[in-house]
Amino acid sequence: MSYNSPFTGNVIQPTDVAYRSITLTATLQLTWPINGTTADDAAARIMEVSSSSSAYFLQMPPANQASVGQDALIRNVGSVAITVKTFGGAGTIITIPAGSSYYIYITANPTTTGTWGIIAYGIGSSGADAATLAGYGMLAIGQTLNQSQPVTTFSSNYTAVAADRSNTYVWTGGAGTLTLTLASTLGNNWFMFIRNSGTGALTVVGSGGNTINGSASIILQPGDSAIIVCSGVTFYTVGLGKSTQFAFTQLSKAVTTGSYTLTAAEASNVIQKYTGALSGNVTIVVPATVQVYYIVNATSGAYTLTVTTGSGATAVLTTGTQATLVCDSVNLYNANTILAGSTNISLNNGSVGAPSLNFSAETTTGIYRAASGEFDIAILGVNLFALTATGLNINGTGNFTSGISGGTF
Repeated sequence: MSYNSPFTGNVIQPTDVAYRSITLTATLQLTWPINGTTADDAAARIMEVSSSSSAYFLQMPPANQASVGQDALIRNVGSVAITVKTFGGAGTIITIPAGSSYYIYITANPTTTGTWGIIAYGIGSSGADAATLAGYGMLAIGQTLNQSQPVTTFSSNYTAVAADRSNTYVWTGGAGTLTLTLASTLGNNWFMFIRNSGTGALTVVGSGGNTINGSASIILQPGDSAIIVCSGVTFYTVGLGKSTQFAFTQLSKAVTTGSYTLTAAEASNVIQKYTGALSGNVTIVVPATVQVYYIVNATSGAYTLTVTTGSGATAVLTTGTQATLVCDSVNLYNANTILAGSTNISLNNGSVGAPSLNFSAETTTGIYRAASGEFDIAILGVNLFALTATGLNINGTGNFTSGISGGTF
């Protein structure tokens, strides 16, 4: 919409005031410099503006009193950001940071507010607008681009995507999984920060066969942190930090029957002693983390003590036994060949060249089981003694200083 002269048919333009210097001490409503304007509020084509407070606004004249294309170049020469609004403060055209310049112009004028186009200039000269250039991992502060590293906490399984570039993710749950989008999708030089501040192990796993540090997955224990970087083909960690806190203390806990779930503080004790007169079987539930436990079952009663993460393999201890248990965040494995306090010892069969019970300085000398119902002794890898259900067989010569009696030779 334009205003035309009834005499010439040409568009009527406001009087062109080329330049104004404005200091805002309050919100200023500008008017078009047409004939008859007497107040000092005329809009100029070029305006250098400063303000003592960001609460003061510069409000443009009514858009429907000028032609489309009517423009103004506004430069903020002060130290406070200036907001330029449409007529009457109805809407914001642009907020100009200190030292920046913006060119604005009317693109539609059916109402007083109209529609305004915006072109950003640099500081003191033409340049790019930082806000329009800021991508993933970047933040526009004034007219500069700055590193961005926002922090996000999460407690349920999550898949990291391209938009997570440079983000910091903090795990706050129990056991969980962080899945990385395909390396080919994320591309070379994508990266993110990760920290496990939860109570369980956080597994970081790639997609589509992608590896991380050459493995299908890595596990971050509570307190661990790392930077995960992508090469476009695979993933690596940089600065994988391991928690240095290791509470080698003992938990002494009285139990009777049923299930007991350890708190994080209780589970931090590597040595755990359970006492009490059992009236039923007891289950101890430990956190789903990678850990080693030294368990002492000092209870009494004809019942068992089972240690579990709630899933996977469990360890069962009878009264008066001890065990060293290794937890892989799911399963619990007994690190002992026997339970201390048990009434028997089980050995592998072994062989004549590698007896199952041997000497560290001479591993080919010891005892082994060559066949069913047989007890054998090897000396330097040679069978010199075999005791079977049918009798004794000694291979080699014998020296009997006190003689031999009984039987037939």
